[in-house]
Amino acid sequence: MKKLFYLIVVLLVSCNTQTATKQADLSDKAMTADDQKSLSPDSIISILKVGNMHFYGHKLSPKNDSLRMHQTANGQYPKAAILACIDSRVPVENVFDQGIGDLFVARVAGNIVDPSILGSLEYSCFEAGAKVIMVLGHEHCGAVKAAVEDVRAGNITALLANIKPAIDSTKTDGPRTDKNDAFLHDVAVENVKLTIKKIRTDSPILNKMEQEKKIMIIGGIYDIDSGKITFF
Repeated sequence: MKKLFYLIVVLLVSCNTQTATKQADLSDKAMTADDQKSLSPDSIISILKVGNMHFYGHKLSPKNDSLRMHQTANGQYPKAAILACIDSRVPVENVFDQGIGDLFVARVAGNIVDPSILGSLEYSCFEAGAKVIMVLGHEHCGAVKAAVEDVRAGNITALLANIKPAIDSTKTDGPRTDKNDAFLHDVAVENVKLTIKKIRTDSPILNKMEQEKKIMIIGGIYDIDSGKITFF
């Protein structure tokens, strides 16, 4: 009886893995309108998770070639919109093992939102059909570190002001300085969560779409050392 139980568990795990892999295989070709329509927010998140497994497992597949470039020249049907930091160590399409036409990508230091970013995300989902918004923060974030250091210079001052609420609401033990790695990590996580909250608060369009289950808004932290993303 015990052997039968273990066999059933193995079969279920195998089935789930094959389903996620099959969904991820959609990214091996240019997304079509039918592909985009057929995907649910949950299935898109599964694709992103499997894609990240490919990345940190060193199993990336080639996706950016002249064929895909021509296939997407007259239209685009991305699955998701990623709001990421500008950090050069976070190649967004690569870390999700996605290619031309798969993702909308908005980048700004500290992955914060302002009216222009919100408008871009609204366009991505309301107009162009993306079904997932992901706010992607990362470890060792220079913008978070600069905000903790209270850097003030030119337009950087106003930019970093958007990260200050995350610093204020982070309750990590130890010194509240850029020398405390645990504190910097927790501020980066809190910044992602507050950015998600701000998207929902400042964009009635996206809030309504999420309430109607047309989209999902999620967050994650990219580990620069391993390449792995923690989804939340």
